[in-house]
Amino acid sequence: MEQTLRLDVTGLSCAGCVRRAEAALSGVDGVHEARVNLATRRAEVTHDGDVTPARAAEALARAGYPAAHEDLRLRVDGATCGSCVARIEAALRTVPGVVSATFNLADGQARLRILSGAVEAGALIAAVKRAGYTASPVTEDRPDAGAARDAADVARLRRDTLIAAALTLPVMVLAMGGHVWPPFHHWLHGTIGMGTSWIIQFLLTTLVLFGPGLRFFRLGLPALLHRAPDMNALVALGTSAAWGFSTVATFAPGILPPGTAEVYFEAAAVIVTLILLGRWLEARARGQAGQAIRKLAGLQVREARVRRDGVMQTVAIADLVTGDEIELRPGARVPTDGTVIEGRSDIDESMVTGEPLPVMRGIGDRVIGGTVNGAGALMIRATATGKDTVLSQIMAAVADAQGAKLPIQSLVDRVTAVFVPVVIAVALVTLGVWLALGPAPALGLALVAAVSVLVVACPCAMGLAVPVSIMVGTGRASELGVLFRRGDALQALQGVHIMAFDKTGTLTIGKPEVTGITVIEGEEDAVLAQVAALEATSDHPIARAVVAAAEARGLQLPAVSGSRAVPGLGVEGEVGGQALKVGAARFFETIPTSLAATVRGWEGEGRSVLFAAMDGRIVGALAVSDRIKPEARAVIDALKVAGVRPAMITGDSKAAAQAVASTLGIETVIAGVMPTAKADAMAELAKQGRVAFVGDGINDAPALAAADVGIAMGSGTDVAIEAADIVLMSGDLRGVATAHRISLATMSNIRQNLVWAFGYNVALIPVAAGLLAVFGGPMLSPMLASGAMAASSVLVITNALRLRRLRAMA
Repeated sequence: MEQTLRLDVTGLSCAGCVRRAEAALSGVDGVHEARVNLATRRAEVTHDGDVTPARAAEALARAGYPAAHEDLRLRVDGATCGSCVARIEAALRTVPGVVSATFNLADGQARLRILSGAVEAGALIAAVKRAGYTASPVTEDRPDAGAARDAADVARLRRDTLIAAALTLPVMVLAMGGHVWPPFHHWLHGTIGMGTSWIIQFLLTTLVLFGPGLRFFRLGLPALLHRAPDMNALVALGTSAAWGFSTVATFAPGILPPGTAEVYFEAAAVIVTLILLGRWLEARARGQAGQAIRKLAGLQVREARVRRDGVMQTVAIADLVTGDEIELRPGARVPTDGTVIEGRSDIDESMVTGEPLPVMRGIGDRVIGGTVNGAGALMIRATATGKDTVLSQIMAAVADAQGAKLPIQSLVDRVTAVFVPVVIAVALVTLGVWLALGPAPALGLALVAAVSVLVVACPCAMGLAVPVSIMVGTGRASELGVLFRRGDALQALQGVHIMAFDKTGTLTIGKPEVTGITVIEGEEDAVLAQVAALEATSDHPIARAVVAAAEARGLQLPAVSGSRAVPGLGVEGEVGGQALKVGAARFFETIPTSLAATVRGWEGEGRSVLFAAMDGRIVGALAVSDRIKPEARAVIDALKVAGVRPAMITGDSKAAAQAVASTLGIETVIAGVMPTAKADAMAELAKQGRVAFVGDGINDAPALAAADVGIAMGSGTDVAIEAADIVLMSGDLRGVATAHRISLATMSNIRQNLVWAFGYNVALIPVAAGLLAVFGGPMLSPMLASGAMAASSVLVITNALRLRRLRAMA
């Protein structure tokens, strides 16, 4: 059957592009016709039904015209285990236009990459519903969507657990009271009799299974019918088997083999009660795991006082627009990102940057939405609103990182995809073996063993082992001012061998000062004024330092024309009718020997040197100092202790770079590197192991992109540094050590969870099947099996929550 696929295409600029894009699409097997419209930038592909959007998009990408895509998140309810993850992802990937789909069991969200214009949210929601779950879109301005539903689910689980416990307790007393206190058994026989006791247990257990326990059947039976059983199906099968057998033994014992008419109502009731208890504790723990996102969402205010047309008025945050003038009273929370236009005050930015001390903000300074004003009154002009604010970007980045699938997850996915069917098969084999070979009463022993196998298996623990640790680890990192923009960086960072640093602004404070000047032609002030005039056309930190030095001397700067920056070298132009060049030594063919001794002395002290040449003749040199960050040495030492070798890549001269490196204890130094060549320097280091690079995120973008892990030093506002995998929200270098510590701790936590989750199932499923009984040991009671299963996933989450105790490097 012929079908039509529509794709939005990027990169089209002419008729030639159209022809190449159409040719690329026509070359895909199964395509009958491809038409591309340059005006609408949309492709229409007619095909035989076997062409997926992903294949069409791949063909366009190879031709150089990638299909436009967008990211979408869905909140999915009803998922409980690793098998659910596989079903949801498979269902979403069947929707035409879905490029990729991943589901995170820990936060209940599906993250999709879809082709723009090719998918409607309704189709995705319908696909999830067909798989047996419910879904709803997560809006961009509320990445914490679902928190209210999570709270309601915790409340429902608490209620159901208490009801189930209240109904199960008398069942346990009737069934097990005689074992605990033998006179009770005789009293029971002498009063109501065993038959009446079984009927009472039947009634109470039925209420448990089809009251609080109905959720297991409502979710598990459709999963069985879809031939994709999950944990709910295991519970439904196990409790149904125990309840069904006991019901027959109670009301029609004659149809059972002689001596086998026993009841196991208490097993069915306790299984449901304990698993509900585990689900309740698990839901509460999951809520704690997602605390970081809720804390960030709590920083958002609902209203702001805005001056419009000279009148103060209160408006909803959603109605703010850029350019609005907002009143900020003492102690108030900043409603959105802006620039101070009136007043001066301390701002507490700790909740965004992790910096514990307030920072002074005055006219012209930027403030971040969600931070708290101090004792002063301010007026700010909004510079960003809604999803464009720093806080919204942080929330989105944290949510994306928490939903990431690490490479280590692939093994878990493969196992959980087949785990439940394998468990059901093992239960059936166990039933058959005990029926065939077990001692009398074989039917009762076979039932106990099979039910134990079904309820002891815990795909939940395996499904949660990785995502819950990622959720807690990245959430805690954001609280400490470390923003993992890509979740896989969490795993990559713990495996780096070399941590390469840029020098200026990374290892140093980034506020250079002119600390020396020498001239061989003309007056010192005249040379400084000319150099400063040319540097005033540049925004480089060193250029600003030269201008500040001239201003400090009260010098008048001459006019400049034809100014041109030469990346990595310096700047040139015409000053006072003469050609002037200012820059590093490599900008000039030769350096006068009369300056050599002075320059060597400056560089030996770690100072950067600028040379000035007028009409081709070097007339002087300036020394620029940038103080080393006070925490730098401690950070370098901490990395060494952790087994990471520090290195420095800088455009500075070798002597100046070596002086700074010696002070900090860095042995590997690559100096004199142009910004565009830093990626090549990274490639050289990569020959010695996996490399992380720490830079400013702007000039160092090539190196950040080339590194196995790129770490950008932010300023509290630089969230969306595209080249960076990790952004440190403050300029404190200790964030590097903190990020590495979090990475190590989180990956260690994940490994612990996986060892427990896999080890638990490998050890207890054979025990539940009766392995110990074969050698004279005990059988595992279904009640104990359900308790173990309930405790398993709770232990995984509790272990992950230990990551909340992580502290930043002191």
